[in-house]
Amino acid sequence: MGLRVRNLPAPVKRVVHLGSRGYGRLTSESRMLPSFLICGGQRCGTTSLYRALAQHPVVLKAVLHKGVHYFDTSYHRGPEWYRGHFPKIRRAEKIADKYGMLAQTFESSPYYMYHPQAAARIAKDLPAAKIVVLVRDPVERAFSQHHHEVARSYETERDFGSALALEPARVQRQEVRLALDPRHYSFAHQHHAYRARGEYARYLSVMVQHVGRERIHVVESERFFSDPEPVYDEICAFLGLPADLERPVFEQHNARPRESDMDPGLRRDLSEYYRSHDEALGAWLGHTPVWRRG
Repeated sequence: MGLRVRNLPAPVKRVVHLGSRGYGRLTSESRMLPSFLICGGQRCGTTSLYRALAQHPVVLKAVLHKGVHYFDTSYHRGPEWYRGHFPKIRRAEKIADKYGMLAQTFESSPYYMYHPQAAARIAKDLPAAKIVVLVRDPVERAFSQHHHEVARSYETERDFGSALALEPARVQRQEVRLALDPRHYSFAHQHHAYRARGEYARYLSVMVQHVGRERIHVVESERFFSDPEPVYDEICAFLGLPADLERPVFEQHNARPRESDMDPGLRRDLSEYYRSHDEALGAWLGHTPVWRRG
């Protein structure tokens, strides 16, 4: 499709997306499936990493947009719908002819890391796919997510501390319902779980049970943003991609300017809350997370 979809008016863009998805479903048998996924975490730099990897000459990104949200909120649409989001196999064959290696395709849906059903679905439908996860200082991540949800009008409680206080009532029962009912959807669970989203080791342990440790690569966002090239090289090695074919342009995307700073007392409380979770993550990483170092 030759259209610059990103620059179209929103109503026109929706029509283009619907038409492309319908065409994709009809041609699903001739389309690729992802060999890897970026599964989170939310507000940890997934858009920036997605755009860097999409510049790799043997990587083909998902059609139209980075996040398909199949394994979390759209699983009921079926595998043909999902496959319809990806490039045609003949594009991959042209890349293979040019570079002498198999092309890969991927998508990035950060809610995959947190949805109770997603890891099992990924293991079932993409049994060989690798998973890349970004983690970030969980205090900063929670504050960033709240600001992001307010800006998108998904959050009506503008005070961060008040939103944290509301979180247990909003979210906890919803997580149980999502785990028990594959058709259930919870807006609050997807958009209002600020504190819980930073308990990274808990979600990683669930993912390991389904897909195996060897198929998961965890990256600290702070490392990626401060020194992206070696981190990019590590990810390419994990994915079986040559890192030196064409170097990407590294840019930070989807960042939002903040109107206020976090209350210092609340910051201290959150930092203490996450201490044990960060220690568990450190055991996973093999070192103390960068945000916990002196």
